[in-house]
Amino acid sequence: MEQPSTRTPQGKARRVPPVPRPAAPVGQGRAAAVRRPRSGPSTQQLRALGRLPAPRLTGLGSGVLTTAWMLGIGWLDSLAGGSYAFYGLFFLLAGTVCALWVRPADLITAPVTAPIAFAVGAVPLAGGGDGAGAKVMGLVTLLSLNAGWLYAGTLLTALITLVRRIVLIRRRRRARLRRSQRQQPSRPPRSPRCSPAQQERSRR
Repeated sequence: MEQPSTRTPQGKARRVPPVPRPAAPVGQGRAAAVRRPRSGPSTQQLRALGRLPAPRLTGLGSGVLTTAWMLGIGWLDSLAGGSYAFYGLFFLLAGTVCALWVRPADLITAPVTAPIAFAVGAVPLAGGGDGAGAKVMGLVTLLSLNAGWLYAGTLLTALITLVRRIVLIRRRRRARLRRSQRQQPSRPPRSPRCSPAQQERSRR
């Protein structure tokens, strides 16, 4: 007797019924359609604002700005009566700003610019006669009497410059270390159980 074959014909493929998708709960589709993105600054815009570069000046630019600042402060101080403490406090502020705003390539110019700006700004405060010699003697006297403010402002500018220099050197070293780590290919650890022949092949 012949038995019926259980093989499926090659021309006809089995059709698998599609799996029904779960229906969305009532009200969820409408809520998704109603929701809209909130208006406001995106995270990319906020990151871009946080990465805005700080003001950086060249050595000449920072020197001109500091000198002009101290000259204006000295002129205002001479009009107000000539208070040396007022002039000295603003010199500390000017030295700090000069050390912070100068670019990294011209950091060494900040401690040199500060005493020059102090001397130029003290010209309106210097007394004396009408002659040039009397003006110079008055300026020398003023600088000698206010040597404490001059040294303090110059020392503060030098300290800020030194700290910025150290931070810059550390950042460069970290960047070089990261580059060297990225360039070195990662090698898989060798098994200690391999034979001497296999070790020689792996070294080759």
